[in-house]
Amino acid sequence: MEYRTLGASGTVVSTYALGTMTFGNETDEAGAHQQLDRYVEAGGTLIDTADVYSAGVSEQIVGSWLAKSSARDNVVLATKGRFPTGDGQNDVGTSRRHLRRALDESLRRLGVDHVDLYQLHAWDPVTPLQETLSFLEDAVRAGKIAYGGLSNFTGWQLQKACDLIDRQGWSPLVTLQPQYNLLVREIEWEIVPAAQENGLGLLPWSPLGGGWLTGKYSFDEAPTGSTRLGENPERGVEAWARRSKNERVRAVVDAVRAIAEARGISMAQIALAWLVDRPAITSVILGARTLEQLDDNLAAADLHLTEEERKQLDEASDPGAADYPYGVPGVNQRARPIAGGRA
Repeated sequence: MEYRTLGASGTVVSTYALGTMTFGNETDEAGAHQQLDRYVEAGGTLIDTADVYSAGVSEQIVGSWLAKSSARDNVVLATKGRFPTGDGQNDVGTSRRHLRRALDESLRRLGVDHVDLYQLHAWDPVTPLQETLSFLEDAVRAGKIAYGGLSNFTGWQLQKACDLIDRQGWSPLVTLQPQYNLLVREIEWEIVPAAQENGLGLLPWSPLGGGWLTGKYSFDEAPTGSTRLGENPERGVEAWARRSKNERVRAVVDAVRAIAEARGISMAQIALAWLVDRPAITSVILGARTLEQLDDNLAAADLHLTEEERKQLDEASDPGAADYPYGVPGVNQRARPIAGGRA
């Protein structure tokens, strides 16, 4: 396992994190504890959960493991708050009222007095940003969190938050957790540059594109069975009907498969190796239902692609940004000034 700093902070984490969204749902407590044990045995240190994963059961499972694990001191623990935790009008969002209760409940379920990273799970259009960020600062000062981070923020939202924190002299944010993989590269247009500008490390979720990059789904036959797509082929970002008809998705999967077969390893390992070496990446979040899946993912821990392999995947997965404003005369070329200072 390799290690990097958590964004611009001094805390060091493994380049692969263990996501726990399956805990308490697809993965029972015994299976989850096996995954946690195997992960730390492989040198993993960053465990990521959230208060809404399995309605809090994921945090409880992580907490029960922490209580008995000798690896507790080496674990960097991350959780999130923002989404509904009850039926009340104030049981959602990033208001001071909701986040205070949400964080306290997360600490109780995890059985700890602080977490290393507390992330805003998404933007809240209702709560003033200063209220939200001042809560994070107070939580840092109170010793309940070491760092604040973001998840699912756009480029302008990230920049607005960082600008406000800088003006107030508050503790800087250290990470952003976005969806990012070979099938979803649009964050490279603005979100990645904004993260780099502000010293935020990326913690990508869904690195295997909902399973598409493992090669387990057919383009010609809808999935069935116990996988998430098999239960509901129209499910969210991984919807089979949409992606199975997308020629770019087919080209990416074919490219990943060709490189994997040439190396004699799994497609998942190739997709993970491509992502972990992208700019601004701190740690890639693994999300496995089974111990076997986790073992296969962890086999990518020290894997790096060749320049030619990266080029093949880059070209196959190019999202094809329009020339304007992301190309000429945008980020790729500086326009020549004309009279009056206009370009």
